[in-house]
Amino acid sequence: MTDTTAAAPHHSWFHRNRKTITPWLFLLPGILFFSVYVIYPIIQSINLSFYKWDGLGEAEYVGTANYERLASDRAFTVSLFNNMKWLLLYLLAIPAGLFIALFLNQTVRGIRIYKSLFFFPFVISQVVVGLVFTWFYDPNFGLLNGILGAVGLGPINVLGDPALATYGIIAAGLWPQTAYCMILYLTGLNAVDPEQIEAARLDGAKGWRMLWHIIIPQLKPATFIAFVVTIIGALRSFDLISIMTNGGPFGSTRVLSFYMFEKALSEYGFRMGYGAAIAVVLFFIMLFFIAYFLWSMYQDEKGR
Repeated sequence: MTDTTAAAPHHSWFHRNRKTITPWLFLLPGILFFSVYVIYPIIQSINLSFYKWDGLGEAEYVGTANYERLASDRAFTVSLFNNMKWLLLYLLAIPAGLFIALFLNQTVRGIRIYKSLFFFPFVISQVVVGLVFTWFYDPNFGLLNGILGAVGLGPINVLGDPALATYGIIAAGLWPQTAYCMILYLTGLNAVDPEQIEAARLDGAKGWRMLWHIIIPQLKPATFIAFVVTIIGALRSFDLISIMTNGGPFGSTRVLSFYMFEKALSEYGFRMGYGAAIAVVLFFIMLFFIAYFLWSMYQDEKGR
């Protein structure tokens, strides 16, 4: 008597776990590139910060000497303080971008022209932005002093005044950054649930109450991205400073990224280890803020 029951086919380990393995196979190229071009350079920079090296000769291990020198380096302190100014004032781009997006989300005549005008700063180079604002601030023929003169105020040299130069560069950076936040919020507003808005209107919500309790909670993903991108943009601000003041006057507009460049690549001797130490400090400042927002986002999602 023969056994008519068909033997169960023997499946391989890959076949049994294909649902788990397949997503990782798609992610593998991205993980590989991220590891080689992001993770490995970070580890290399941290390691380099413990050495004295000119970029050509043999590196000399100095332990934490580079970090100890940072503690007494006045130029580093000024750069760090300027980064905090950038960080606080750059965040103004987020509410500004939100309110511009709310305006552009209306169905009014000529709205496409307005969208194009507000979108324009985002597509031009930071170098162009720096040049435009340098001309705008020029004490001899700049438009700013022309406007001040028209209302009876004296000329000011924004980029030549150590007390004003940093704020002038931040204002230049806010122009394209606000446009970027506006784009994020315009995308987020397209995903707002119209049924919730209609229900809120029936309950009598309007104006600020509608915005605060109905619209903004639905824009949390866009707000999260706007915060992360704005914080990173504020902390790595280099190109505008290089174009507009080159760190001057008297080093008053330096930030950590620019000071790192000066120490590692611009000064004679090429202090690569010291520049790497500055880069590590900047990296951990960024990491702190990004980790905080990721944790806040995770807690918010877990609480739902």
